[in-house]
Amino acid sequence: MTANPLLPALTAKARATAHARTPACPCGAPVTLADRPDATVVRHEDTVAKAHAPDATPTDLAPRLTAATHLPDVLLPPLTPTPVTLHGRIVTFWPYGTPVDPENPDTAPWEAAATLLARLHRTPAPHALPPMRGPAKAAHAVARLRALAPHPAVSPVLRAWTALPAWARAETPMPDTSTLCHGDFHLGQLVRHPAPDGPWRLIDVDDLGTGTPAWDLARPASWYACGMLTPDEWARFLSAYRAADGPAVPAEGDPWPALDVPARALTVQTAARTITKAAAADRPLDEIEQSLVDACDRMSSAPPELSPHPAK
Repeated sequence: MTANPLLPALTAKARATAHARTPACPCGAPVTLADRPDATVVRHEDTVAKAHAPDATPTDLAPRLTAATHLPDVLLPPLTPTPVTLHGRIVTFWPYGTPVDPENPDTAPWEAAATLLARLHRTPAPHALPPMRGPAKAAHAVARLRALAPHPAVSPVLRAWTALPAWARAETPMPDTSTLCHGDFHLGQLVRHPAPDGPWRLIDVDDLGTGTPAWDLARPASWYACGMLTPDEWARFLSAYRAADGPAVPAEGDPWPALDVPARALTVQTAARTITKAAAADRPLDEIEQSLVDACDRMSSAPPELSPHPAK
C-alpha cells in the first residue's frame, strides 16, 4: 500500500511556518492532532496546520476565514486568511490553543462557550458568507447510514429523521438565513488562546455561516435530553447564553420550542455516526450509543415541537 503523502508534507509545512514565526523554535516532536478523511491537523510547537476536507472549496472557505480574522474576540483567527494548496487539499495555518481537557469534564467551560455563541449570534453576518453547514452534515451522516448493510439500529434512526421538517434535513432553506452561526458546536471546538490559559475562543470555521442559531445549542440540548448532560450543566449553559442576550431562544420561559427540532436532528446525526463507526469496526453498540438509538426511537413516536417564529 502506498503511504499517503499528505501527512508528512503537512508536518513539514507546519514546521516551516512555526520556524518563520519563531526562529528560536524549541522544535519538539510534531504532533498529529487529527488524521481523518475530512481533516488532517498537525501541530509544531505554537503553530497548527490543517488540511481541510477534499470537497472544501476556496469560494466557501475564504469568507469563513475572513470572518474569523475580523472576529478575534469570538473566533480564533488564522495566521493568514489566505490558504495554500497541498496535494490537492486546501491548507490553513493557526496559532495553537489549549483545548478542553476531555479527562476532566467537571471543568468544561459551559458558561464561556454559551457566551461566545451568543456573541457570535449577535454579530452581523458578512454578506458573502455561505449558509452554515449543520443540516447538510446531518444529512450526510444519514446518507452514510442508509448505505450500510442491514443493521437493527438503523430503522428507528431513519424514522426519527423522516419526521423532521425539510429544513432540518437540508432539503429546503433554514427558517433563519441571516444569523451568523458556528454550524458544528461542541466542546472540542473551544481552545484557550494564548495557550495555556488565555481566554476561550471558538475554532473550526469549516461550517461557519448564516442560519438558524438554535442549531449551535442543539448538541448540548440533545445531550441533556438523552441524559448525557446533567441538569446543572444544561442550566449553566442555557442561563449563560440568555444572560449574554443570545437570540436563539426566548429570554425567559420554555426554550424547547426553539430547540426541539435542531436537538432531534443532532441526536439523529450522532446516532447515525455511531452506528456507522460500530458497523465498520464490526462491534455491537455500547451503552451510550444504544441510548442515542433509543432516543431516536422515542422521538419517532412524538412529533417535534415547531417554533412558529425564530426566537430573536
